[in-house]
Amino acid sequence: MPNTLGILVTMTTYGSWLRGDRRGWIDDGQLMPPCPALETADRVRMKHTQYKFQKDALIEVGRMIGESLVARQGQQILAMSVDTWHAHFMISATRLPIGDVVKCAKDAARYGLRPGRPIWTDGYDKRFCFDERTLANRIRYVERHNERHGWPAKPWPFIVDFDPIKPPVSI
Repeated sequence: MPNTLGILVTMTTYGSWLRGDRRGWIDDGQLMPPCPALETADRVRMKHTQYKFQKDALIEVGRMIGESLVARQGQQILAMSVDTWHAHFMISATRLPIGDVVKCAKDAARYGLRPGRPIWTDGYDKRFCFDERTLANRIRYVERHNERHGWPAKPWPFIVDFDPIKPPVSI
């Protein structure tokens, strides 16, 4: 298996992207077609209303997530964006299980905001990058989310540039 250069993670907020969603949905890494009946059934089972971050809190939520990933796990964050209903972050290859990384990110926002209810959906999407072109394209994808908000591509100081000279971690 080739060396992993980076991992793009996408996390959605509670109730914002259910199974069966009209935009499609992910099941075990596979894109599934819309299924309105399934989406309706999942929505009926929700114990809380859909959660969205307030627009004026997005930078702060990103700060909480990024600082926690760096301080608690030593992650190198190559890109990050936070929107009202989802967040993306791209990290360099890591030896930690990706589930532990995502838990750290989700917990940081949850503890920081203390909403008294779920704010994240279960699970997450992950995309591994094995070559510099894919990595650069996915970093740019995340940066464009920030620019759509009128922010700089890298609005937090913990975001680092990818260093192709530093050897990647085999995972």
